[in-house]
Amino acid sequence: MKFGIHSLLFRETFLEKDLPLLDKCARLGFDAVEIIPFDPDNFPAGKVKAAAADLGLAINTGYGLPLEYNTISPDPKIRRAGIEFSKKLIDLSVAAGAEVFGGMIYCGWGYLSGRPRTEDEWRWAVDGYREVAEYAAAANPSLVLGIEPVNRFESHFLNTAADAVRFIREVGTENIKVHLDTFHMIREENDIRQAVLDTGADLGYVHACENQRGIPGTGLVPWREFFGALRQVGYDGYVTIESFDPNMENIAKLCCIWRKLADSPEQLASEGLAYLKRVQREAWEAVPAC
Repeated sequence: MKFGIHSLLFRETFLEKDLPLLDKCARLGFDAVEIIPFDPDNFPAGKVKAAAADLGLAINTGYGLPLEYNTISPDPKIRRAGIEFSKKLIDLSVAAGAEVFGGMIYCGWGYLSGRPRTEDEWRWAVDGYREVAEYAAAANPSLVLGIEPVNRFESHFLNTAADAVRFIREVGTENIKVHLDTFHMIREENDIRQAVLDTGADLGYVHACENQRGIPGTGLVPWREFFGALRQVGYDGYVTIESFDPNMENIAKLCCIWRKLADSPEQLASEGLAYLKRVQREAWEAVPAC
């Protein structure tokens, strides 16, 4: 299993000046860094790829589509804009050498219609993301597209692992997988372990987040059961710690981080990594491989 860290724990953007962060994450002991190219026109994709290769780091990318690119909007022009913007993000991910591009990459982040999802929304999303997935397969067949179900306060569209499994199967391309995040799962799943088991081979990426986004192991997530389930389904990919610094005004507002979750980002990262490695090892010793 490979462990990653989210760049937004340390930096609010990722520009050329932020490249030294990759070295920092490598020195903290991580195998991978996930980056959100919030400023896509100035994202140094090629330099990220080169720097990561020199450090022996893997790169993953993510995004939450802005509302002006909402692929389930009633406005067909906004849906088309979302598909084209998604292709741009695919190009950046490929240029950065990303192995996974995940997140709320299938509809607008924060879009809440005030009612359950509709059949029209489902059809728009499936058809639109099939076009994106086919584009990604042509650009780099090995790039995994991770569809992340999120909690009800961030979207009404995909909230559970079962939603995401149905979605990726209807899209129907081999490069699309489910991206599970324990922060969202603890709010929406009846049973976290069973949700992982039901996802099975469709699982392609994992965010390891405590329920309050603090240091993993300090909250309510049932980590041993979670890692045991990963063992049972044969998942041995990336497990990325995702958290944010309340001192970053824009990110704190977007992600509703109103208090310190650790003494420093470095503490959250290093203690979280140590805990996850230990609990993963203990869980895997107790659960036979699939």
